[in-house]
Amino acid sequence: MIAALRSLAIFLAIMLGASSALAHEVRPALVQIEELGAGDYDVVWKRPVVGDLALRLEPRLSGGALQQKPAIQPGPGFATYRWKVRGGAPLEGQTLEIDGLAQSVTETLVRVKLADGRSFDWTLRPSSPRLVLDFSEPAGVALPGYLVLGVEHILLGFDHLLFVLALLMLVGRGWQIVKVITAFTIAHSLTLGLTVFGYVSLDTAALEVLIALSIVFLAVELVTKATDRPTLTRRYPWLVAFAFGLLHGMGFASALASIGLPADAVPEALLLFNIGVELGQLAFILTMLGLASLALRLLPQRRWGEALVQRGPALMANAIGGLAGYWLIERTWSALA
Repeated sequence: MIAALRSLAIFLAIMLGASSALAHEVRPALVQIEELGAGDYDVVWKRPVVGDLALRLEPRLSGGALQQKPAIQPGPGFATYRWKVRGGAPLEGQTLEIDGLAQSVTETLVRVKLADGRSFDWTLRPSSPRLVLDFSEPAGVALPGYLVLGVEHILLGFDHLLFVLALLMLVGRGWQIVKVITAFTIAHSLTLGLTVFGYVSLDTAALEVLIALSIVFLAVELVTKATDRPTLTRRYPWLVAFAFGLLHGMGFASALASIGLPADAVPEALLLFNIGVELGQLAFILTMLGLASLALRLLPQRRWGEALVQRGPALMANAIGGLAGYWLIERTWSALA
């Protein structure tokens, strides 16, 4: 099983390295509108920044209010734009569209608070980049959107997936996998909640460097032969998974904390987001184990299959180490710059 996992993961690692930008958290964008009175409202637009590049997304209201020049505030992970609309067209019935969303791999959360106290939440995705602001429907938070957001977030967080894959390869057997993944899950769920509620914090750039470093650490362990002197990681893999899980949980929270949670349903939205993360992680693990099982049945029947299984561990260790090392250098340079 362990050899098959290592062999199968080569292709995945190559695909992950195709775009270094996607190695960062794929954070959703946010449009937040607060109505002050008829035709008066403040608009906040948070556009994700990946490394030194801002995603090419632009919000547009059909009434033309966002054509004026906004106030711009750069920040870690996001660029924030603010408009103060006075005497504009009423919000009801306007179409909100996110230019560039259809060509992206992220989504946009839309949050509207009306002057009468009602609030509305929507999620725009590449398949549906526009909506008509209709306030006749029941008010409230679109909580199921946070469940979907959690699933999509983990499945597009390629560095987190590569770390989980390295854990699977390192352990490679039944109950050890369960213990290691359970420890990792408990740890990142803990720091996810603590970070969102403001009890712990870490600079986003430094956090991304440490996450890349955690993958490099596991890559070194994969290079080390199991017959050599047992390391702490090989003796207590669950402990290492828990320790690094604390970092990865803060990584999950960086997107959610920057976007924010609905004030009237913070626990529910946070819980659904975390469940979504776990569902996405579980789907990835089961897929990898299923592919490994399939490879064990099919590869030995091929002339080149046996050689691939034998050389897989060294190739995979180099692939993971090289990719994570590149992320580490890139993120460190970006943080210092």
